[in-house]
Amino acid sequence: MTLAAALVSVGAGVLTFAIAATVFSHHSANHDEGVYLTQAALLLGGQLEFHAGPLADAFHPWFFIEDGGRLYPKYNPVPAATFAVSMWLFGEPRVTLAAVAAGNAALVYLIGSLTFGRRAGLAAAALFAASPMAIATSSVFLPYAPTTLFNLIFAVAYLRGVRDRSLAAAGVAGVAIGIAFFSRPYTAVLFAAPFIGHALWRVGQGIASDGLRELPDPVRRHGLTALFGTLFVGVTLAYNARMTGSPLLFPYQVFAPMDGPGFGERRILGHSVEYTLGLALESNRYALQEIATRWFAAGPLGTLAALAGGGVALRRWRTRGDPRAAEAVADGGDGAVDASGSPAFRRTAALLLVGIAVSVVVGNLYFWGTHNALADLSDPTDGLASLFGPFYHFDLLVPLSAFGGLGVAAAARALPAVRDRLTAPAAGARIGSPRVARVALALVVASAVVVAGVAAADAAAEPIERNAEIDAKHEAAYAPFDETTFEDGLVFVPTPYGEWQSHPFQYLRNGPGLDGEVVYALDRDPAENFAVLDAYPDRTLYRYGYRGVWTADPETRVTPKLEPLDRRSGALIAAETTVGVPDRVARAQVRVDPRRGAPGGPDHVSYAVSDFGDSLAVDWAVTPAGVRLPGAGESSEPVPFDPDGDVVAVTVTLVDPTGATFTYRQEVTVRVTEGGDGAAADSERVEAVWPPERSTCRLVTACGNEGTYLPDDPDTHPDWVVFETEADASDE
Repeated sequence: MTLAAALVSVGAGVLTFAIAATVFSHHSANHDEGVYLTQAALLLGGQLEFHAGPLADAFHPWFFIEDGGRLYPKYNPVPAATFAVSMWLFGEPRVTLAAVAAGNAALVYLIGSLTFGRRAGLAAAALFAASPMAIATSSVFLPYAPTTLFNLIFAVAYLRGVRDRSLAAAGVAGVAIGIAFFSRPYTAVLFAAPFIGHALWRVGQGIASDGLRELPDPVRRHGLTALFGTLFVGVTLAYNARMTGSPLLFPYQVFAPMDGPGFGERRILGHSVEYTLGLALESNRYALQEIATRWFAAGPLGTLAALAGGGVALRRWRTRGDPRAAEAVADGGDGAVDASGSPAFRRTAALLLVGIAVSVVVGNLYFWGTHNALADLSDPTDGLASLFGPFYHFDLLVPLSAFGGLGVAAAARALPAVRDRLTAPAAGARIGSPRVARVALALVVASAVVVAGVAAADAAAEPIERNAEIDAKHEAAYAPFDETTFEDGLVFVPTPYGEWQSHPFQYLRNGPGLDGEVVYALDRDPAENFAVLDAYPDRTLYRYGYRGVWTADPETRVTPKLEPLDRRSGALIAAETTVGVPDRVARAQVRVDPRRGAPGGPDHVSYAVSDFGDSLAVDWAVTPAGVRLPGAGESSEPVPFDPDGDVVAVTVTLVDPTGATFTYRQEVTVRVTEGGDGAAADSERVEAVWPPERSTCRLVTACGNEGTYLPDDPDTHPDWVVFETEADASDE
């Protein structure tokens, strides 16, 4: 039985690693993964935060808090530390995912065995490992499965401490729940609540019976558990003091003070809701329904097995004596009652499992996270819960699996009795021959196994397929990075969801020193981008972009590009842009527009062209005084731009006789600098990031990423489109 449980655990670990490496090869739609992996890299570097100084906003990761140039995560470091271990040992954090999945399955076996026997424990481990929520959530770098690992260590150690009166087990229980509290305080408190109640009851009984002159055994054991648990609560508070300046102020509260447990207005960043008890009941009812029908092993069949197991447990509790003594040989194989202890102990263990279920369900009513994860309560394919299940209820899988294991084990034990009844004499004649009875029973069992297996496969396949579609989208978006080897690179990345790194591009993460082979900086305000360029003067420059609109929809994909950049500098930057022109174009409008501009001149300059062939060449120049457009005439003034940093748009708009337009748009980042060495040291110079960002737009003159020009992908634009631009810098 133990060997079979080991195989289930190893299988869970192997499956988790395989899914993590394939379905989540470029991470999931939950951008918290990037937070934990970044935090793990910081820990490996001996740091708790980034020290970015004045460039903090350029390197600000998702869910990190900026504090005077310091950037630290809103999450506690325990889950990240578990990922850091395998990063250090193997260079692959997915090893931790596999180890956690295997450990959770093994611990569910132990807790099931302690409570209901080894057969039930084995079935419980299989049910837990086969649950879609366990499979999906354990395969990504999120904190729920690692925290459950420590919760389960606590539960098993606590029960063994009670059964064996072991101080060592009680100490392990305290350490485990303390680490779980450091990981996710609210999750640990909900899991431990029934155990705390039981411990207080036992301590009260011991004191009432024996007094305090000779310290009763329950007081010593549970006191030791409480001591070690409290020590880690102290560690948590010390961490708070180190990060936020106050032991009672958690980092997540600094990031979003209205994001914690409670009713009323709840808010994080720009998202808020009036979280009422009615909304809590509706959201959590739907979450429980989803777990019962989709996210527990075999869907409704697994839930029915758990309900049947509850019924079996109730029946056993009503039976006097030890109903399992006669089953010792079947369970233990050695003719002795197995190590699950007395009926009173098993009843206590089962009640604690029920207590976990009640505590997790009731406690999550008080937290609005389940509501956020579900998104649209009428659509099971919407929200993060559609990809991972209602993960704030992850610990609910433990009692479901344990009672489900009991139901499966009870059904397996009942099979010989059913066979005997089918072949026993009835009214002087057998119902059937022994062979026919065995065949019929085998067919029934085989059918049940097939139905359960199909149900389990269907339940797990749907979310895995949805996550695989997202990974395919990510793989296409990150293809330029997978194909590029960086040496002292600096890459500017876009900000479709606001100025956050790793949101959405969590595959692109910085190392703890912001000085690795590649550094990622947010593409932001021109002056701020130049500050980054000045801080990394000798790096090879790139700009990551894409054509399309980045959304959470896996079917909406973008076409990426990773464009090399350089810096052009001189008293004059002379540029020429050549564009393709199709038939039926009546005229073209050439225009220069700075984004900010500067006082002392026009805000734009333009001219029209009506005589051209199949292409049009446009000359323009950037000087410290502004951008010149020679085609507008010799008397045209330069268009001034913000000397600290600006974006100048040069557009060529083609107009056909019907009024329809097609615009070639290029935006160049420029600034004015002081003169260099030599005779021109006192003169001003202009600096530009080259090449400009280019796009082609139908009917409008600006279309953002939807019109990003991809010179190496001709399928994204008509055959006649040509968009070439060159520039030379000089000191003349």
